[in-house]
Amino acid sequence: MLNAIDKDRIAAAVAKAEDATSGEIRVALAGEVSKYREIPLAWAAAIALAAPPIVLALSLQPLAGLVNDLWVVGQMGALESELSVGLSLYAVIQIALFLVVLGVVHVPAVRRSLTPRVLKRHRVMAAAHHQFVSMGASAAAEETWVLIFVALDDRQVQILADAGIHQKCGEAPWEAAAAAVAAAMKAGHDPTAGIIEAVGICGAALAQHYPATGPHAAGPADRPIEV
Repeated sequence: MLNAIDKDRIAAAVAKAEDATSGEIRVALAGEVSKYREIPLAWAAAIALAAPPIVLALSLQPLAGLVNDLWVVGQMGALESELSVGLSLYAVIQIALFLVVLGVVHVPAVRRSLTPRVLKRHRVMAAAHHQFVSMGASAAAEETWVLIFVALDDRQVQILADAGIHQKCGEAPWEAAAAAVAAAMKAGHDPTAGIIEAVGICGAALAQHYPATGPHAAGPADRPIEV
C-alpha cells in the first residue's frame, strides 16, 4: 500500500480537483483483490500431468529401455514386476512434481506473475463494482461522483462513474484516467503520480458538466481509503 506522504499527495490532488466541481472524486486502494487460489492448483496439475510424458517424448525413455533389456533376458515375470515398479515410480514423480510446483506457485510474487491478466482484470472489476455500490449506498441522492479503484499488487485500475456523469462524458475521460494509472504502474515508477494524474482528468470531466457551486471543504473523504 501507499505510505502516508503519498496518501497526502492524493488527498491534496482530490481537494484541488474538487475546487472546480460540485462532484466528488473518491480513491480506493487495494493490494491484491483475490488470493487466486485456483492458480497454484492449475499450474501444479498441468505440469505434473504434462512434464513426464514430455520427458519421455524427448528420448528419455527409461521404461522402453527397461522393456528391451528384459525381453533379452526373457523373464516375463520380471518384466511384469519391473513395469509395476516403473509405473509406481511414474506416479510418485507426478505427485512430487505436483507438490513442488504447488509450493512454488503459492509464493505471492510467483502466483501474481503466473495469473492471467484477464483473470486479474475480472476480479478487480468485480471488487471495484462492489466498492462503488457500497460507497453509493452512503452517498446523497444528488451527489455526482467518480471512483478511482487501484489494485496495486494486481497492477490493475478501474474508473467508475455514476450514471449521470457517465452519460454526459462517455468513456473517454475514464479510459484516459485509467491509462494514466496503468502507465505509472507498468513503468515501475511512482504509482501515486499516475493516480494524481487520473484525479486531474476526472476532475476536469466533472468540472465541465458539474461546475462548482461554492467553495470545497477539504476533509476525510478526499483521502484514499484502503480496502
